[in-house]
Amino acid sequence: MFGSGVFKGLGVTLREFLATYVDDIKQIPSRYAGGKEEIDQTDVGKQRGLFTIQYPEEHRKLPERFRYIPMLLYEINAETGEKEDRCTACGICAKVCPPQCIWIVRDKDEKGKPITRPAEFYIDTTICMNCGLCAEFCPFDAIKMNHDFEIAAYQRMPHLVFDLDELRVPVSYYQRIRPSDYAAEEAARLAKEAEKAAAKPAEKPAKPAAPAAAAAAPVAPAPAAEAPAKRTPEEIERLKAEAAARRAAKAEGGGEAPAAAAAPAATEGVGAKRTPEEIERLKAEAAARRAAKAEGGATAPAAPEAAAPEPPAPPAPTTGVGAKRTPEEIERLKAEAAARRAAKAAGDEPK
Repeated sequence: MFGSGVFKGLGVTLREFLATYVDDIKQIPSRYAGGKEEIDQTDVGKQRGLFTIQYPEEHRKLPERFRYIPMLLYEINAETGEKEDRCTACGICAKVCPPQCIWIVRDKDEKGKPITRPAEFYIDTTICMNCGLCAEFCPFDAIKMNHDFEIAAYQRMPHLVFDLDELRVPVSYYQRIRPSDYAAEEAARLAKEAEKAAAKPAEKPAKPAAPAAAAAAPVAPAPAAEAPAKRTPEEIERLKAEAAARRAAKAEGGGEAPAAAAAPAATEGVGAKRTPEEIERLKAEAAARRAAKAEGGATAPAAPEAAAPEPPAPPAPTTGVGAKRTPEEIERLKAEAAARRAAKAAGDEPK
């Protein structure tokens, strides 16, 4: 029993010893030849035989998902050549950090208004637990986990508190150390941009449709839209005078007078402009009708209105719509009205 166990152990040692040389022969001239900086032993299942890495001259190749201290990515502007940080100083990484080792100060413009870029960014690497939550929650893919683990220093302060300049790395560096993640992120970004580009043509025809419909709608009711045209002060005065004349005629019981007064309005057209003299004429005619009714001669004007061309209303078409009266005519009408009032007061019937 004891003899077989010893031989089994010696057999394993001998097998590993011989496998070392076999593996070297497969990697002719040798895995250590040429001063390789990285030894590809990332997969434990690939290890054969006994091997030694001559650190620090040689380094073991790290897995792509290996994470250590966070880093901040920046892009180089093709036109200006300046560094443009992806970080917008939103502070999400500082909020989700479990040991609270991130401090951010947002930059300001000349007027003191905050802008979307960091002025200061600090990470205390001595308390960072390398969890990667900051990179996971960053909405702008601005913070990623670095492979650099050789950060030993004699003093913690200030050597192990990294500032903005020490954390910055170009996007090309991230693409080199984590090619699979970079390719996946770029594919997702291009797919998102393609979706936006595909959605824009569908929205563009819809937007002009609304203005087209709005522009077509007013075409039909265009005549109706012209009805509420702005009236001039003279028009307003004319309408007021006509309304006063109709009210006076209704109060006097002469329902025929408004019809006669409405006839010229129909012939003159809606919105016709009257002169101040015309307004005075209408006022004088209304006063004359009121005086005639008061004198008891309401039937006398009705007969001439039907047959004779003598009443004031019929001659209007011969002189043109809205004919202008002279000051002498206005004075004559006023005098006639005064004479009729005086006759009524004296008890005489109008002749």
